[in-house]
Amino acid sequence: MSGSDHSTFGPGTQLTAAGRRDEWTGTPAHPGAVVSPPVWRASTHLYPDMAALRAHPANHDGLFYYGRRGSPTQWALADALTALEPGAAGTVLYPSGVAAIAGALLTVLRPGDVLLMTDHAYEPSRVMARGLLHDFGVETRWFDPADPATFAAAICPRARAVLLENPGSLTIGVADVPALARIARDHGVISMLDNTWATPLGFAALPHGVDITVMSLTKHVGGHSDVMMGSASAGADWYRKLRLRAQGLGIVVSPDDAALMLRGLRTMDIRLQRSTATALKLAEFLRDQPEIAHVLCPMLPGASGHDLWLRDFAGGCGLFSFVFRGGTSAARDAAIDALAHFGIGYSWGGFESLATPVDPAPIRTATPWPPADWHPDDRFGVRLSVGLEDAADLIADLAGALTAWRGAQGTAA
Repeated sequence: MSGSDHSTFGPGTQLTAAGRRDEWTGTPAHPGAVVSPPVWRASTHLYPDMAALRAHPANHDGLFYYGRRGSPTQWALADALTALEPGAAGTVLYPSGVAAIAGALLTVLRPGDVLLMTDHAYEPSRVMARGLLHDFGVETRWFDPADPATFAAAICPRARAVLLENPGSLTIGVADVPALARIARDHGVISMLDNTWATPLGFAALPHGVDITVMSLTKHVGGHSDVMMGSASAGADWYRKLRLRAQGLGIVVSPDDAALMLRGLRTMDIRLQRSTATALKLAEFLRDQPEIAHVLCPMLPGASGHDLWLRDFAGGCGLFSFVFRGGTSAARDAAIDALAHFGIGYSWGGFESLATPVDPAPIRTATPWPPADWHPDDRFGVRLSVGLEDAADLIADLAGALTAWRGAQGTAA
């Protein structure tokens, strides 16, 4: 199938067609001979003669040159991801989501710059700000993503970039990204968004004003908890700069990993639909339980951020959190340990369900945990990554976990 524009089709059709150019799935004599691009493992690319070597265009996409520039397997994945991002000119691949965030930040920032970072950012992003970026002379300032006025007030003459995450990966808070991106652009600040939760199927970052959109492909694109990768997509100017910075850092991904990502990409839409529908059922169940004080799920009607989610998003995913009504850390541990269908692990977006404790207080700078309008005892949270198991089984599992929580609290059923 050729690499023509499929952006007018639905997401399932786009995911099926993207990245399957005839020249990457066949030979000159038989273009498009196979369904999926083969795995091209090659560090060395050969030229037929010196004339061909000397005539090779300088640093163009999609041309054999040397292994670090990729080959059809990596090109097909990057091409497919670009096709899913309205307004993107290209996509750079990185060996992990954290590497993609680092690659984007190191492309934009220079010593002496100020980076503005949403206070509900992924913890490795905060660690990067306090370590790598600090060592390179970049100052980071955190702001409340729910308050655009606070963000505008934090911008100074040295502000160069803002890193957003929507929703936040622990407390799943939704920000007004179009408003924040507009303020950033008005002040000459480059906006970057970690869009892993929604993917471009659920939130089209560039049309909402974002300059560079980043994903941990490890999550929904891979979908099977067996491969790690990240990506950054942008319009023509920033894509060229991202690509050159990645080349300068010697960044390349394995073609075998790219093939696994392409395989996962084909089913991402139906997996997201299933996990989203199941997550909503679980969120509704938890909302009605007396042991639960808050369900942090913007897809849930009446939940915090639901109006923004309805306005800006075309879809969701299976990641959300909830907070017990009072209790202790030990009781929360007992509840998590009682789960049979939820593994205990830090990732998400795979076919299997996961549960992890949520304790944002130590990593918050501009916003309190628990929020000021909550009861101060309501602070022990759990984040669920809902997989592809049957909803009834997961609900029964959560009911058992609540029984264990009550037992650890010494309270009656």
